[in-house]
Amino acid sequence: MTADSGRARRAAGGSEELRALVARARHVLFDFDGPICLLFHGCPADRIAVEQVEWLDARGLGWMLTDAERRSPDPHGVLSSIAERHPGSDLVAELEEQLTRHELRAARLARPTAYADVLVRTWVAVGVRLAIVTNNSARTVSSYLHGRGLLRCFAPHIYGRTQDLSLLKPHPRTLNTALTALGAAPEAALMIGDSLSDHTAAVRAGVPFIGYARRAATADRMRRAGVPEHSIMRSLAPLLEAVRPS
Repeated sequence: MTADSGRARRAAGGSEELRALVARARHVLFDFDGPICLLFHGCPADRIAVEQVEWLDARGLGWMLTDAERRSPDPHGVLSSIAERHPGSDLVAELEEQLTRHELRAARLARPTAYADVLVRTWVAVGVRLAIVTNNSARTVSSYLHGRGLLRCFAPHIYGRTQDLSLLKPHPRTLNTALTALGAAPEAALMIGDSLSDHTAAVRAGVPFIGYARRAATADRMRRAGVPEHSIMRSLAPLLEAVRPS
């Protein structure tokens, strides 16, 4: 057997495994930022993180963050750090609302993930029910989906961040809430996410997982975490092809 024929056989086997995974799914849970769109395409996430630190500094509260937290490019980083130390406080509520406003601004400039819109519509057309499970604000998700004409494909099943940040993924709370609302058995559902926290939440909820890994480094991290090769997508195109015959 040549190297090329070996690769072809592995690809064919992976394609069949993917089709089987898709065929079993009667409910699909999407993460939002990544599989549906690049939320911070027009409003860089690291700039939002800087603005959060500046907001705390202006109020004399910058001392609440470590040096590493101040440098984090993750817009959820400041919020999560403060919430861990002061859960349920007015400060956490204000920071969460501020992050939501940033996300709503970003949603107006977000770039759709290639093939995402048609994948969503195709899955709905073949009778599969969809939900969004995300660490972003549900208001942000609804705003973006409305602008793309996709809101009816998901509503009312959009489950996002609450002020209890201990329940963000990798906690399975949003997945379990979606499964209950949909009346879905975990083994008859499918989670599509782009991070290890998505994968961990899916494992904890007992839901099969497909990893969307736009970057090679993300794909490598998923492999090391135990995600099977046939469940790692560098593009949503193979997933769309798997859905169409179903």
